[in-house]
Amino acid sequence: MIEVSHQIAAVQRTVGRRTLAAGEARVVTISRSYPGPAEDLWDACTNPERIPRWFLPVTGELALGGHYQLEGNAGGTVESCDPPHSFTATWEYGGEVSWIEVRVTAEGERARLQLEHIAHVDDERWAEFGPGAVGIGWDLGFKALGDHLASGADVEPEATWVTTPDGLHFMTESNEAWYAAAVADGADPAAARAAADRTIAAYTAG
Repeated sequence: MIEVSHQIAAVQRTVGRRTLAAGEARVVTISRSYPGPAEDLWDACTNPERIPRWFLPVTGELALGGHYQLEGNAGGTVESCDPPHSFTATWEYGGEVSWIEVRVTAEGERARLQLEHIAHVDDERWAEFGPGAVGIGWDLGFKALGDHLASGADVEPEATWVTTPDGLHFMTESNEAWYAAAVADGADPAAARAAADRTIAAYTAG
């Protein structure tokens, strides 16, 4: 059994807003500190031969202006890149476009990964599912990255692990953490609770 509570507590989560040229956007931010140098964390997040060892197979060109595609998931274009510190990219999935901003920061003998997922989401859809709709997925990714960095080994595929008791427990606790982040951002607790309940039901269906 993994220490689910420890894994969840290791991550900082916030919910906010940002004004873009096209209008107001929702911002979901996730951050975690990992042991080891920033250069290794950067490599784990940007090396196309290493990303599949903890996340998903990726094709395309992971360079400024290049297009990438994660197998069975999002694709997009790398819009900026400042190795080994940060990159930004579009996140295109299901006919919709959002953006990710990724930063790696050295913290002594550790390094911090911060990811902001920025999306234009209408109020009705946000009210239906809240931040957990994307937050749980990022929590799973950050957890898998931590497992890979700690062992150097390939990580059990997410699609397999999430069906285990540990996986279901992890997603439930992640969902609760995103519910708390939504309330901290000013969401009505009852509405946020209902959205969180719908989100975890969608993740655990079947």
